[in-house]
Amino acid sequence: MARHRLSKKHRTIAMALGGAALLVGGAITAEAASSGSGSAATGGIAARPVSLSKPATFTGRAFDTCTAPTLAQMKAWKTASPYGAAAVYIGGKNRGCAQPQLTASWVTSVSAVGWKLIPLYVGAQPPCRSGSNPEKMTAANAASLGATDGADAGAKAAALGMRPGSAVYLDVEGFDLKNTSCKDTVLSYTRAWNRAAHAKGYRTGFYGFATSGAAAVAAVSPGTDMPDAIWYAAYDGVASTTTGYPFGAKWPVHRRGHQYAIEKKETYGGVTLTVDQNAWDSMVAVVAK
Repeated sequence: MARHRLSKKHRTIAMALGGAALLVGGAITAEAASSGSGSAATGGIAARPVSLSKPATFTGRAFDTCTAPTLAQMKAWKTASPYGAAAVYIGGKNRGCAQPQLTASWVTSVSAVGWKLIPLYVGAQPPCRSGSNPEKMTAANAASLGATDGADAGAKAAALGMRPGSAVYLDVEGFDLKNTSCKDTVLSYTRAWNRAAHAKGYRTGFYGFATSGAAAVAAVSPGTDMPDAIWYAAYDGVASTTTGYPFGAKWPVHRRGHQYAIEKKETYGGVTLTVDQNAWDSMVAVVAK
């Protein structure tokens, strides 16, 4: 996502390592939470340890950018742009940009003018990733680190006024899917992160490349402590969560986001931002009024 994590070149390389590599509207819907062991309508999502309200979902175009824009910029884009949702980086030791705008007051204000927010937590990164990250998972610490980070994600969301029942998305960048040890470590961390976030009352999503992290998660989903939603990066330029969708019938209803283009400079209402572009049909934050 954007330049705060990987350049377009490096992300293309990361996607190639995995193998191969996917709505436009503006309707907001609500979906009943699963109360049993899961169903086809909810992608087989297991019952949560904390009782959750109905999730808020958004269907349409979404953007993400490194630093949350100012309220004035968000107002300008809400009036003039085709976007209805924005991803915001709420925490994680690997979060790459300062967030001077991202406060509970900002969340309330942008929500009041109609934006839907997608909270994203930049968690520990795979042990087989090259480069330096402030926090990397290992086979030995994946479960404990995932539990700590998942609880922190819930706390960070709550501090911003995002209520339990919101979906928080875990960001895991690209890695070599053929590296079995690395893949298993990512899955161990992800399961622990999901358990901890669920225990805080939050639904979970997973952001990753269609050819690495998202593929690894999809291979074992639905299943115990797997994400409630998938947000996959496949830079095909197709603004759809159905055309070219790589994971069959998994996450079928209001559970998919697709990052289809990155680092695009766009101007609306006299405000220019560099954003990554997403088609969205998935859960968003439930914001306190």
